[in-house]
Amino acid sequence: MTTLLLAEHDNASLKDATNRALTAALALGGDVHVLVAGSGCGPAAEAAAKLSGVAKVLVADADGYAHQLAEPVADLIASLAGGYDAIVAPATSAAKNTLPRVAALLDVMQVSDITAVVAPDTFERPIYAGNAIQTVKATDAKKVITVRTSTFAATGEGGSAPVETVAAVADPALSSFVGEAISENDRPELTSAKIIVSGGRALGSAEKFQQVVLPLADRLGAAVGASRAAVDAGYAPNDWQVGQTGKVVAPELYIALGISGAIQHLAGMKDSKIIVAVNKDDEAPIFQVADYGLVGDIFELVPQIVKELG
Repeated sequence: MTTLLLAEHDNASLKDATNRALTAALALGGDVHVLVAGSGCGPAAEAAAKLSGVAKVLVADADGYAHQLAEPVADLIASLAGGYDAIVAPATSAAKNTLPRVAALLDVMQVSDITAVVAPDTFERPIYAGNAIQTVKATDAKKVITVRTSTFAATGEGGSAPVETVAAVADPALSSFVGEAISENDRPELTSAKIIVSGGRALGSAEKFQQVVLPLADRLGAAVGASRAAVDAGYAPNDWQVGQTGKVVAPELYIALGISGAIQHLAGMKDSKIIVAVNKDDEAPIFQVADYGLVGDIFELVPQIVKELG
């Protein structure tokens, strides 16, 4: 069995999601080839070649892939699919846009958001906001799979795979790049952070969110997250949202401040290694998944924690 893994990158470097999706791809058995499609993406390809377990790196370096638009990348993958039994990508926003198009072009069913590889054709994936795990057996000759990277460890370096250039395919010209607004953040990236401090609606305002959550995050060197209720109320930006409709995370330490623990939020963080919850409601659902719970007023307790850490 040979697998093609679509790399997530910014042309200069690989994203952590690629390393984690590689672990799932290797679990399928057989060789894994990594596809790096971009413009000036040589550094990312070199990084992919160093990952342990990679048999070959395919590089498609062309202006048409500079922004990795879904349509041209999907056409490229479909043109290469003949030599592969499975096509895998991390379940990021970019891959969620690309791989369904690949599945349609190949006329196969996509298996989305897998959390475990049971066999080369059998996978586990969460349903009902993570309250149940579905075991899926794919019967198509070619498997198209997206991986929930928060449940897989990142593959380390130690490889020296050959790098091979592949020709670009014609751009279908179904979409064009207009522009992008990159949010500037000095903190760790949310989905790859080892420590996350999240705030909920109980904080009451954007000002109090900053006064309570940010000092603790600064002291721990943590990323900052938020519940959907906090984001909807305007306390935090959209890209901080953790949950079923936000980002799925699995840090070493997740600290939930004033978050009740709605099922949609739990779906995005319950795989965290250690969960600490601070809430004045001792019956809040968040305490059912927390390893450590502190019942009390977050406006009194969190500043005390920050002081103790200092």
